[in-house]
Amino acid sequence: MAQRGTSRRKQDKGEKFMDYSLLFIVLFLVGFGIVMVFSSSSYEANQKLGDSTRYLRQQLFASILGLVAMMVVANIPYHFWERFSVLAYLGSVVLILLIIPFGYSSGGATRWLYIGPISLQVAEVAKLGMILFLSSLICALGKGVRSNKGFMMVLLSPVPVALMLWQITNNLSSAIIVMGIAVLMLFVSCPDYKRFFFLGIASLAAAAAVVFYVVQTAAAHADELDFRGGRILAWLDPEAYANDKGFQTIQALYAIGSGGVLGKGLGQSMQKRGFLPEAQNDMIFSIICEELGLFGGIAIIIMFLLLIWRLMIIANNAPDLYGALLVVGVMGHIAVQVILNIAVVTATIPNTGISLPFISYGGSSVMFLLIEIGLTLSVAKGIRLKDL
Repeated sequence: MAQRGTSRRKQDKGEKFMDYSLLFIVLFLVGFGIVMVFSSSSYEANQKLGDSTRYLRQQLFASILGLVAMMVVANIPYHFWERFSVLAYLGSVVLILLIIPFGYSSGGATRWLYIGPISLQVAEVAKLGMILFLSSLICALGKGVRSNKGFMMVLLSPVPVALMLWQITNNLSSAIIVMGIAVLMLFVSCPDYKRFFFLGIASLAAAAAVVFYVVQTAAAHADELDFRGGRILAWLDPEAYANDKGFQTIQALYAIGSGGVLGKGLGQSMQKRGFLPEAQNDMIFSIICEELGLFGGIAIIIMFLLLIWRLMIIANNAPDLYGALLVVGVMGHIAVQVILNIAVVTATIPNTGISLPFISYGGSSVMFLLIEIGLTLSVAKGIRLKDL
C-alpha cells in the first residue's frame, strides 16, 4: 500500500500543468470588455445606426470566435507552429500589401481586409506572425544571438513589417508594438544589457529630436506639418488645440477627472454621449474611469499586472526556449499595448490610435489576442507540476 501511495504521488507530481488563474483573468477581461463596449457605445450606436446593441453584438460574436480558437490552439502542441514561422512572416507581408488594392477604409485609415463577411485588421495578424517568426529565429541562432550579427538580425527582421504597417496602413502604433515585441524577446534571450541601455538612449534621443523638429517647424512653417505633427503639438498644449487635435485628449481627461474615486455608475457616463470620439475604442479606459472611478481604473490595471505575472510564471517554467519565447512575445504584445493605451488616454504621450487589450471594441484584436493566449496555454500544458 505504501509503495502504491508513493507511486501515485509521483505520478501526480508529474501531471500536466493548466493555468486556471490565467484563464480566469482572461475570461474576466473579455467579459468586462463586452460590458464596457456596450456601455460606452450604446448611445452612439443608437444615434448613428439606430441600434444600440450593434457594437455589443459584433464584439460578442468576435469574442466567442476567439474563445473557440483559443481552446483549439491550446490543445495543439506549440511546436506544431514552429514549421510555419517563415510562412507567418511572409503571410503578414502579403496581407499588408493586399491593403493597397483591396483595403477597406474606416475613420480615415485603410487597415482592414474583408474575408467574406468578416473584416480583418492586418496589423493583428502581423503581431502574431512576428511572435512566431522571432521565436523560431532566436532558437535557430542559439548563442549566436549574442553576437553583433545575430543581435542586429533579430532587431532588424521586424523593421520591414513595421515600416509597411506605418506607411501602407497608416498605423504607427501597431508598428511601434511590433518593434516592442522584438526588443522584449531579444532582451530576454540576450543577457548583454549594455546594448539595450544604448538602444533606449538612442530611442529617447530620436523621440526628443522629433518633438523639437515639430515645435521648430510649427513656429516657422505650421502648414508643413502632417496630422502626427499636429498631435504632438496638441499633446504639448492641449488647450491651444481644444477644438481640433486636442479635443479627444481633453474630453478623455474630463471623463477621468469627473469620475472621482468611485465613479458615476455603470452606464452613467456623460462623455460618451457625443463628446468623446472613439469612446468604445481607443478611449474606453477613460469611460471606465468615469463610470467606475479611480477604483475601477486601478482594478483593471491590477488585472493586467496579474495577467503579466502569470505569463512570466509560464515563461520561466516553459519546457524549452521556443515555448518561453512564445510566451514572452505574447507578454510583450499585451504589456506594450496596455502601457501605450493608458499613456495616450492620460496624455502622458501624444495621441495615437491604440486599443486596450481584451476590452476595447475590435473583433480582430480580441480574436488574435485570444489565439495568443491559446498559444500560452499550450506552452503551459507542457509544464509538469514537479517543475513548479
